[in-house]
Amino acid sequence: MRAVCVIGLGLIGGSVLRAASGAGRPAWGATASEADAAAARDDGFEVLETDAALRRAKQEDALVVVAVPLTALREVLRAIAEIHPGAWLTDVVSVKDPVDFEVRKLVPNARYAGGHPMAGTSASGFAASSAELFQGAAWAVTIEEATTIDAWREAAALALDCGAHVVPTGAAAHDDSVARISHLPHLFAAILATVGADGGPLALSLAAGSFRDGTRVAGSNPELVRAMTEGNKAALLDAVDDALGRLGATRGSLASTGGLKSTLDSGHEARKRLDALATGEGTTTSTVRLRPEALARLRDLGELGGRVTAIDDDQATTQVPVA
Repeated sequence: MRAVCVIGLGLIGGSVLRAASGAGRPAWGATASEADAAAARDDGFEVLETDAALRRAKQEDALVVVAVPLTALREVLRAIAEIHPGAWLTDVVSVKDPVDFEVRKLVPNARYAGGHPMAGTSASGFAASSAELFQGAAWAVTIEEATTIDAWREAAALALDCGAHVVPTGAAAHDDSVARISHLPHLFAAILATVGADGGPLALSLAAGSFRDGTRVAGSNPELVRAMTEGNKAALLDAVDDALGRLGATRGSLASTGGLKSTLDSGHEARKRLDALATGEGTTTSTVRLRPEALARLRDLGELGGRVTAIDDDQATTQVPVA
């Protein structure tokens, strides 16, 4: 199994280090955070300075996983370009188009495929990380014009070893999607929490499950959320405009007829589709031989909501929802 070098040991990077090690891969990490480094060492993990970690990655031909916020990406990529420019490389940053651009510019010889595990909690730091965080989660692995089948397979194999299933996707399509199902919910949670608090102590004392569920991610580190959402500005603006249009229509209906049927029915049906996908209802299983020409097919499967559930030898097992 290919060794793993994780640069950045917060919640996601720390969980990658734990899960990769738990899967039997040799694994070590590096971080600029003294607190995260100390917590990782206390739990028995090897933590090196970034340059030393990258030199070891070069020596052992390891997969380098960049797990820092978008704002710290360039510094890490410059270090990789200097020490190990031909690295096997992936990342777990929450936007993909800007990362792909920076990698191709700064480390053009890296064997790179972008990644983004769709998992997390409102807590942060290595102390909050868990080897089980990715169990059953979707993990996007990107396919761009410059992506090779070998680089994609290495990134996908890590995701599978961590317990996730792989969603093949283009970087721009990923960013459009996560603006709607991840970044917009962070904004909604912040707004909902603020509106609730504006109701005063009585409102907050009455807050129960729906309010707590809807505001959970508002407890996340605001600086990390800013890096994520502001880094996906264009796609997030489209999602916000869509949401504002629906809120406007809902307000108009409530003000004129007092009815909310259309809004509530459409939301209920959308949630049912999500639940059906999560349980694997109505899917077909097939295999794809992992050849260079398979990348376009894999990306198409991802656009249809498909996922890769296993990689064995030279083929991937896929599940695709039935239309």
